[in-house]
Amino acid sequence: MLTTEFEFTLPRGLVDEERVVHRHGVMRLATAKDEIVVQKDRRTHESPAYGTLVMFSQVIIKLGNLSQITPELLENLFSFDLSYLREFYDRINQQGNVQIPVICPSCNHKFRQELILSGEL
Repeated sequence: MLTTEFEFTLPRGLVDEERVVHRHGVMRLATAKDEIVVQKDRRTHESPAYGTLVMFSQVIIKLGNLSQITPELLENLFSFDLSYLREFYDRINQQGNVQIPVICPSCNHKFRQELILSGEL
């Protein structure tokens, strides 16, 4: 079965206008349509780096209790969290899974564990 949605936890979290910190979210796999949305966005033409925020606003389907994820909202991400999301996005879209099989060295129990991404606290 193909997994298309992946949970993540931001290292620091996005602070909203009411000073609420949102750390837990869900990102889905990107589609060709998402790429088209990024290419058509005028802000991306003015600043290619803005395309990252536009893409994340398309593929992040949940972040804390926020009802809508917009590029403007994501402008408030700490740079550490933005780097984390870039790596997470690349991992799920290029490699397909962020969980690895693990065996407990003490009891030989087999389970799957989320791969710790660089920079995660």
